[in-house]
Amino acid sequence: RIVHVGRTGAGQTTKMCNQIAIAGILEGLSEALRFAQASQLDLDRVYEAISGGAAQSWQMDNRWATMAKDDFDFGFAVDWMRKDLGLAIEEARTNGATIPVAALVDQFYAEVQAAGGGRNDTSSLVSRLPKKR
Repeated sequence: RIVHVGRTGAGQTTKMCNQIAIAGILEGLSEALRFAQASQLDLDRVYEAISGGAAQSWQMDNRWATMAKDDFDFGFAVDWMRKDLGLAIEEARTNGATIPVAALVDQFYAEVQAAGGGRNDTSSLVSRLPKKR
């Protein structure tokens, strides 16, 4: 889908907005999933209960089940997300925006990369959180 968002370069900046939003969504989803696991909840029922409300997102609908299985062999790679977040963080320095959550999640993705997960899908962010049973 093509959407014209304004001046030259606005498309790239708009993609940065997308990546900033996704970073926060995936961190929240990762924490919610690990919290549900630590609480010994039925993950399918948790998904059913929360995916129809305010927490619903494309990431939840398409990655909750695969994140629960530690299946990260598809989608947009961590390496690419780090590149994009780096561009967004640099642009924020230039335009004066404050994006602390994106910067923090970028550090978390660096941990995933250091553990060998650079080519994994961005939903592999959950892998840096301990899995309790």
